[in-house]
Amino acid sequence: MTPSVIRSDIVAVHNGQHSRRTDTVVVEEPLEIRAGDHSIAVTMRTPGSDFELAAGFLLSEGVIHRRDQIRHITYCAPAGQPQQYNIVNVHLAADVVFDPQRFSRHVYTSSSCGICGRTALDQVRASLPASPSSADRLVPRDDLLLSLPEKLRQAQTVFAKTGGLHAAALFDARGELRCLREDVGRHNAVDKLVGALLLEDALPARDTILLVSGRASFELVQKALMAGIPAMASVGAPSSLAVALAREFGLTLAGFLREGRFNLYT
Repeated sequence: MTPSVIRSDIVAVHNGQHSRRTDTVVVEEPLEIRAGDHSIAVTMRTPGSDFELAAGFLLSEGVIHRRDQIRHITYCAPAGQPQQYNIVNVHLAADVVFDPQRFSRHVYTSSSCGICGRTALDQVRASLPASPSSADRLVPRDDLLLSLPEKLRQAQTVFAKTGGLHAAALFDARGELRCLREDVGRHNAVDKLVGALLLEDALPARDTILLVSGRASFELVQKALMAGIPAMASVGAPSSLAVALAREFGLTLAGFLREGRFNLYT
């Protein structure tokens, strides 16, 4: 299995002084996600939690909706080639029907921007679950939200070594950390977290708060909604589409959660 970090020889420059040393660098490698015989996507990711990443991606894309729709997940390799752990095949239940042509023009997804050239927003909205009732919505207390970034920072073990990873963390309504995943890509980190919950049969994730280390994009809000997460916060800014989608589907959305402040957008 490929490690998540490697050591690299560097020249460090500080106040005009040059020194040779080694540094810890996060690994980035391609992962092809397959569903049966169909290639669904290729993403650049940090190796680790690959099965969770594949499961979370298929859930967020609306290919599956429940744990029992996955029979098992395996690594595979092209015939006659050594195993590189860069191809994951999700074996689906016989009753799962999806249109592989929907992914034929969108097979490459970068670690930072999600599926490139995504189809119309109406198609995305069609795969989302219904808006939660008022009883299922969650508006965390100000002090609870403000406590989350420090908890996230303390739990980011690989980021502490490299400074080069995004994180997605799930907290319960009391602010206790339930799950955290790191990756070079923001979308991958969320897919790994959602996939972990899916494989544990812990969805929908009611009464929880998703915290992401970067900005809040449309696709990250979509992934939270697909997982049944009622509240989301980001260290950075949300996009206009993220705010619109959160409002449409009743997701509490906070942005710029850092340094003792935040903006509440929905």
